[in-house]
Amino acid sequence: MKALNLSALSILSLENMGKEGGKSGKRTAKYLSISQALRDAIKSGKAKPLEQLPSARQLALQLNTNRHTVMAAFNELIAQGWIVSQERKGYFVAEDLPVNSSQQVKSVAGIGVFQDSKSSSFNWQFTKSVEPSAVQVKPNYRFNFAGGMPDIALFPFNEFKSYTSEVFSRPNINELNYGNTAGYLPLIEQITEYLRRARSLINREIVITNGSQEALYILSQILLCSETSVATEAMGYEPAWKAFKSAGANVVSIKQDNKGMIPSALEEAIKLQIKRNKPIKLIYLTPLHQYPTTVTLPVSRRHAIYRIASAYNIAIIEDDYDHEYHYKCQPLAPMASDDPNGLVIYLSTFSKVMFPGARIGFMALDKTLSDAVVNYKTIINHKVNVPMQDAIARWMKAGDFERYLRKATKVYNQRRDFMVQQLMHYQTLGKVTSFTVPDGGMAMWVEISQSAEQLAKKALDNGIFIQQETQFLVDKTQSQDRFIRLGFAGMHIENIELGLKCIFTLIKEQ
Repeated sequence: MKALNLSALSILSLENMGKEGGKSGKRTAKYLSISQALRDAIKSGKAKPLEQLPSARQLALQLNTNRHTVMAAFNELIAQGWIVSQERKGYFVAEDLPVNSSQQVKSVAGIGVFQDSKSSSFNWQFTKSVEPSAVQVKPNYRFNFAGGMPDIALFPFNEFKSYTSEVFSRPNINELNYGNTAGYLPLIEQITEYLRRARSLINREIVITNGSQEALYILSQILLCSETSVATEAMGYEPAWKAFKSAGANVVSIKQDNKGMIPSALEEAIKLQIKRNKPIKLIYLTPLHQYPTTVTLPVSRRHAIYRIASAYNIAIIEDDYDHEYHYKCQPLAPMASDDPNGLVIYLSTFSKVMFPGARIGFMALDKTLSDAVVNYKTIINHKVNVPMQDAIARWMKAGDFERYLRKATKVYNQRRDFMVQQLMHYQTLGKVTSFTVPDGGMAMWVEISQSAEQLAKKALDNGIFIQQETQFLVDKTQSQDRFIRLGFAGMHIENIELGLKCIFTLIKEQ
């Protein structure tokens, strides 16, 4: 069999080999450059399955390199499954080529040709359909006004590093093995004590989760089904709705006003869903800083909603996602702190305190529900991230956790006040119609004089991320198209000023 001509492979020239160092500036080993070029030729169809390659000696002569370098390249490709070696015959393109990330082989007239995986002929049979997520918040926006974004630069990484070093210097070997999916016990103890002192929560079982989203998913799977519904505020947190829908549940939008969910509207919806044979089994609330409007649900409404839930045997999920950041006064204690019937499921997270990548959330539950949650959690994974949870436990025990909270709260309060001043200025110019100064949280809910959706799109085209009203509505047809959500916690004052100037310049252009 005639060996493949080297020119057909478009092999890199000797001058270029080893110079593709990328951003690191490091030279690529010559044998890796050769193997990459051969691999690219096979993937593109220039070299067919079972076709013979030049010998190591021939290739070395044509590339003016050492035969051992070519042999190393061949060995690399053999190990990856792209070529095979036949004794006394030479090297050949493999008949069964490996599937490579986003490409796969398709047989066309007997020739192996790679194609994009999107055009795969395999017929996937999905049992559940999941809608694509909304715009993901990227880290490289020119100005990022995402409402739940902490300023990660404030986090005391060097301080926290000392606790991670302790963890690995003196590890608890037994805890690093399988088991104990509820969470690392020292962290559970620290969270229990913190909730007692800071949020008046007692007599609860703590389960650590991979962020609050995992908690929502687990609760959905064990409490909901296709014959049930969930009541949620008319505007809210879409990832929570997706978790509920993943269990087949129906999401019911409950009217809200400038004080939050309206209790009478909730009871009407409960009665209606009973008639439709899709009873409401869960009420999802963000009562302290309503997401996205930031308003605090008054005590009278909390009591009214709790009485309704008790009367109809409905559980409440209380998502207290940024309790720590409250500026006007002491925040209201969670609904779970006054829960005689044990129907409130309390959720919170470290994502706003530390950073989203920490992936530490927790639930405070009654014992019966806690056992069911842990049992289901075991299906998802067999172990928690002990080193991270251990480091956080040490951080909390030393008191550095709450010291950092006080610092961050002070900084975020200053940024909120600065944004208020800026918005008052733009209100005098007629570009801001109204806004409410939130008692706490990390964002502001702002009414503007023109289309919020158009503004958000135009801002994105200019490297500015803002969220707008329609994104938060269960029923998109109810949008007034006038409100935007502006996060202030994640940016320095200078960037807040420049970012707002750019946003309201866009309004002028409209």
